Amino acid sequence: MLAVALLAAGRARRMRGRDKLLEPVEGTPLLRCLAERILAAGTASLAVTLPPDDRERAEALKGLALVQLFVPDADEGMAASIRAAARWALSLHADGLMICPADMPELTSGDFAVLSAAFRKEGPPLRATASDGKPGHPVVFPALLLPDLLAVSGDQGARSLLLAHPPQSVALPAKHATTDLDTPEDWLRWRSCPDVPSTPP
Repeated sequence: MLAVALLAAGRARRMRGRDKLLEPVEGTPLLRCLAERILAAGTASLAVTLPPDDRERAEALKGLALVQLFVPDADEGMAASIRAAARWALSLHADGLMICPADMPELTSGDFAVLSAAFRKEGPPLRATASDGKPGHPVVFPALLLPDLLAVSGDQGARSLLLAHPPQSVALPAKHATTDLDTPEDWLRWRSCPDVPSTPP
């Protein structure tokens, strides 16, 4: 069984007061939209990491079949969420863990399904790339490496682990694996693209 963790415990400070994970995508908060896409891909076990004091994000996930993991040390950076996700996956005795930041609006159910299908529990990590080969997310770690995820620190995520264990690339369409939106300007540019579905302001 492949577990999936959506990392949503960051504070989104570059949004200057807005919460990028609650920005509407196809009429739905981005965080819920991505969770629904992951579940639609046939994921049996999904967890979402959240800041300990953020009830709006938790409310956006209401009614979905997932686990909410509140991360008390979320201010440390991405590594705190990764450690929480790894502990959860280990508790499930999962064959592997797919990790995905929650600010990537172009990832589709099909993308998550492609990565899940490519995963082999005895194989190397997998890393999604854009169609041009640029590395991105999600990243999938086999169970053998989950204990190593418990030791990551800071805001570099699992970069050092991927250097030690080079991943197999899985190309996704266009820039699905690399489009992340961190500022209001990013969102404005993205929404102005002709191939982006219409969204409320």
